[in-house]
Amino acid sequence: MDRTPNRTSAGTAAGQKSIAWWREAHRLQLALCDDLESIADSLPSNIVNQDCLFAAKCLSRLMRDVHAFEEQTLFPALRQVFHASAEFSGAVDRLTFEHLADECYADDIAEKLLYVGAGGRDVNMEALGYMLRGFFEALRRHIAFERDHFSSAVETLQTAAEWRAPPAPK
Repeated sequence: MDRTPNRTSAGTAAGQKSIAWWREAHRLQLALCDDLESIADSLPSNIVNQDCLFAAKCLSRLMRDVHAFEEQTLFPALRQVFHASAEFSGAVDRLTFEHLADECYADDIAEKLLYVGAGGRDVNMEALGYMLRGFFEALRRHIAFERDHFSSAVETLQTAAEWRAPPAPK
């Protein structure tokens, strides 16, 4: 009896884990968007310090982890399958560029939320609310774009042997 691992079943299992990870990452990002919206709605007079601190601690790390998975695992696997599509390649390039901008924006917001969460109130609350709304609305659109344009492509990768399961999103 041959005991060597079956690349197809190993690829399928890794692909399914990666798909599940990607979906869970979207769920976590959307939950964070809801938290940020709640914080924006609480400004300026009903701020819950713990909510600000929690969101600040999660924001940058979650964005970096999700983007690293997409750029190091998801996008290369998709590029292998859809290498002939200039439209697909352009969409991946666009999302990769958005990742950089989103991470910088997330870092700025996290810094402000840490300050407000620690009791700092000498910030322009209207500007902070505007920053929060701009970020979570853009992130929701980004996720919707990924779901609309990549979900069926991601499903085709379930059997791709090159997939590797990423660590669970935090």
